[in-house]
Amino acid sequence: MNPGKVAIVTGASSGIGRAAAILLGKAGYAVALLGRRQAALEDTARQIAQSGGSTAPALVLPADVAQPQPGRRAVEHAAQHFGRIDALVNVAGYAQLGTIDAITIEDWRRTIDTNLSAVAFLTAAVWPIFHRQNAGIVVNVSSMASIDPFPGFATYASAKAAVNMFTLCTAREGEAIGVRAVAVAPGAVETPMLRSLFNEETIPPGKTLTPEHVGAVIRDCVTGARAFVSGETIQVLSP
Repeated sequence: MNPGKVAIVTGASSGIGRAAAILLGKAGYAVALLGRRQAALEDTARQIAQSGGSTAPALVLPADVAQPQPGRRAVEHAAQHFGRIDALVNVAGYAQLGTIDAITIEDWRRTIDTNLSAVAFLTAAVWPIFHRQNAGIVVNVSSMASIDPFPGFATYASAKAAVNMFTLCTAREGEAIGVRAVAVAPGAVETPMLRSLFNEETIPPGKTLTPEHVGAVIRDCVTGARAFVSGETIQVLSP
């Protein structure tokens, strides 16, 4: 199959990941959808098909990207299926509220592995493909918590701050082989994850970003419609 441009999107079952995948599909990209929930990924694929953009059906790849091998296998499957990979969009995330003295080993590992390790594992997996093509872009979804953390977000904020630095490292190392990287750090976004942590009294819906707004920033970085310095972290604070 030769679909033209191809993007891998993690966390594509809901929220920002789903919005970014749909917008990239509408922009003509063939999209590989990664996430843990197959039924939700299939729903995203249907929405991409209905958007009238890419002529290549989205590829549904259920995988826990926090684990190295499932993510690597998904990348290999996508590359074999589409023949190339042009963009990796790391959206999958996990957060919970808790004071520093309440941090457990399990919570720490889950937060770090989902938000940071997955970014490193998947970037490493696409690297040889990008190297052969002498081109590629990595877009990592960070958070304003990496810059101005909300109390109780020590683990999540630390993971996202590391994502910002890994993005800069990716840009520096990728320059020699035509690879660009950028982090997108939104404020509060109206997603299921946000509402699992904060009620509407604490963070009113009127003060949140929509997944589609953040997805549009991601799309524009991938397609080149938005200029950025490779390695930078773009703050997204308002529509």
